[in-house]
Amino acid sequence: MRSVLLVEDDFFDTMTVQKSFEKFSVPHKLYTAFNGLEALDLLLGRNGVEAIEPLPDVILLDLNMPKMNGYEFMAEIQNHPQLALIPVFIITTSAMDVDRLTAQNLGVRGYILKPLDFETSTDMVDSMSLLETLLK
Repeated sequence: MRSVLLVEDDFFDTMTVQKSFEKFSVPHKLYTAFNGLEALDLLLGRNGVEAIEPLPDVILLDLNMPKMNGYEFMAEIQNHPQLALIPVFIITTSAMDVDRLTAQNLGVRGYILKPLDFETSTDMVDSMSLLETLLK
């Protein structure tokens, strides 16, 4: 069973991800964080938070969040060799080319526009790459 860390500040989007996984029978353990700082606490076991063990197989990351956004989070995990190896897929409402390019330069595995939907996504290649990663 794959483990997934979803870094998302919107409850509705969190539920949409969960339903997409269930619809496609993706066996998973889902961890959630409201922003990049909470996600780092979960990954590093800091600020009184128990670390995710083992580390998640995939991180799904929103870009626009309070306290620490997706770009700041990506830059931070690059400073931790083990965390830098975890595949990161951006899930966002931003279709701006500058956001895609910035995310690609930070080493994301895929860039998927919300809502996450493995059947009708406009980013089908990245959606299928995510699904393949989760089903390995």
